[in-house]
Amino acid sequence: MPTDDATDLIELTREICRKDLAPRVDDAERARTFPEETFRTLGRAGLLSLPYPEEFGGADQPYEVYLQVVEEIASVWMSVAVGVSVHSLTAYPIASFGTPEQKEALLPGMLSGEQLGAYCLSEPLAGSDIASMTTRATRTDDGWSLKGTKAWISHAGHADYYTTFARTSDDGGRGLSTFVVPGHAEGLSFADPEKKMGLHCDPVAQVMFDQVRIDEGRLVGHEGEGMHIALSALDAGRLGIAAAATGLAQAALDRASEYASEREQFDRRIGDFQGLAFLLADMEAAVTSARATYLHAARLKDAGRGYSKEAAVAKLVATDAAMRVTTDAVQVLGGAGYTEDFPLERYMREAKVTQIFEGTNQIQRLVISRHLLTR
Repeated sequence: MPTDDATDLIELTREICRKDLAPRVDDAERARTFPEETFRTLGRAGLLSLPYPEEFGGADQPYEVYLQVVEEIASVWMSVAVGVSVHSLTAYPIASFGTPEQKEALLPGMLSGEQLGAYCLSEPLAGSDIASMTTRATRTDDGWSLKGTKAWISHAGHADYYTTFARTSDDGGRGLSTFVVPGHAEGLSFADPEKKMGLHCDPVAQVMFDQVRIDEGRLVGHEGEGMHIALSALDAGRLGIAAAATGLAQAALDRASEYASEREQFDRRIGDFQGLAFLLADMEAAVTSARATYLHAARLKDAGRGYSKEAAVAKLVATDAAMRVTTDAVQVLGGAGYTEDFPLERYMREAKVTQIFEGTNQIQRLVISRHLLTR
């Protein structure tokens, strides 16, 4: 059963979404502005640190609750929900693999709501094939020097720190390590943001490391443990995207249902025609199924059980549902849905990328099938 704290958090999230996010989202997405103050608002409310330890500034909330908060945010502003998921991902390596000294030094800032992180894993020629990355970290007298380029990085140029994966040896996947790079580090630079079809308030760009020097304490976990850390973090990150996709699909369904209840043709509400009514029913089934899959995976995670396969299932089911539901929602509105007068066309554009990032849905099928065939 939901606790009083969880119920209060979700109600707080809905209030912030209604008062602070909803009035701004349409203009901000058109202007492609980075919603820095929105993240500060969420941070001050404690919504950027929910699943992390209270002793370091988190809220000690179950992952299940955190994901429901992400879903609520996504139902109003998808770019911000994706940003919240990314930020949570950036703190995961320190929280899960950091030393007590690192947690004490770095987590309070990460979880304060005053900092925003970026997650530097993908490269121009290394996406799902993590082991082929070429960004390299070389030992120096007092730490490390990083050189290389990361690609498709959310918050590039806006983040306060960059959780970065780099090669420390030539031993394939066993030669990767994890670092936390300060956003002000000398030698760190950024390309122009990518011109994307959606999520216009989530700037994505290349991050360039030109002999960026960091001290020894910025290495997270053991040298060579980066692949394990990255894959572990991605399981959690996929649930964040599944929850965000579910929120986006719910928003599209709500708008379509409202329109079908008000729009009349042939002296009847269009929702009274069976063809359209059944379409809405299928949309509801898709959203409900998506929510069930991510909550199931989150409950396994909260119980300390393995959930890698279930995270892949949730990401696959929820993001495919988001694409289908947003497309069908545009169809419900007809010509109106194809215009910018309604947000459905934006929802459809935003849904597409959810099938791509945090591992394409083809990769999710690969992950799921491997779990099934290695029993």
